[in-house]
Amino acid sequence: MINLENKKIIITGAASGIGKATALLCVKSGADVIAVDVNKMALEDLCREIVSKNICTYIADVSKHDEVDRVFEAIESNTPYPYALVNNAGIYYGKSVLKYTEEEIDKVISVNIKSAIYFSRKFAQYKLKNKEKGCIVNMSSVSGLEGSSDAIYGLTKAALVGLTKSNAINFSPCIRVNAVAPGIVDTPMLGTIPGYRIKKYREHELIEEPIKPEDVANTVAFLLSTAAEHYTGAVFDINNGCFMG
Repeated sequence: MINLENKKIIITGAASGIGKATALLCVKSGADVIAVDVNKMALEDLCREIVSKNICTYIADVSKHDEVDRVFEAIESNTPYPYALVNNAGIYYGKSVLKYTEEEIDKVISVNIKSAIYFSRKFAQYKLKNKEKGCIVNMSSVSGLEGSSDAIYGLTKAALVGLTKSNAINFSPCIRVNAVAPGIVDTPMLGTIPGYRIKKYREHELIEEPIKPEDVANTVAFLLSTAAEHYTGAVFDINNGCFMG
């Protein structure tokens, strides 16, 4: 198992899906987890499932700059400062760009892109000022690499790849920045993907076993660990060999 002892890790979108699986694995691996999510009840369920003093929660809309600032004000009042950040928060409407409303476009861009910018900036400001080592993992998607029937979602995930590579340059040598780009994962989001899209995607997978949130969490945990200390600016595909570019 990956060793994350004595590492404090911020995880956004931590109450469900990949974020929840990552929070569970990080605590199991010895980390202290700061779980951030807008869903209060889901965060409470997470804490009941983990039952550990090594997790604390913050309810926040990560797309809003002032709420992100509030989270970091609370974080900075405690020591030690977090070692790592996982920008996992994201939403998916699963619709054609032709059917998006202006409000929906703004929402997806704000949650999927702006939250990662806000959290990365606040995290890096402290780390760089104090010359502390750390790392960031951004949750992209195969949609950001290969395109998506939901163009707005796809563009946000492509933007996270660009943010990853740029911040790997900007935050070096103190902070490593990498991204994970899963294919179709068995999460609540799966229910919003049209059945024909899932069937077509599955036909191209080289590995039969479906990708689970825990599988993605394993890769995130690796990138957070010292075993990945020479990786930065990298994008890790987890797609059962569906796309090999």
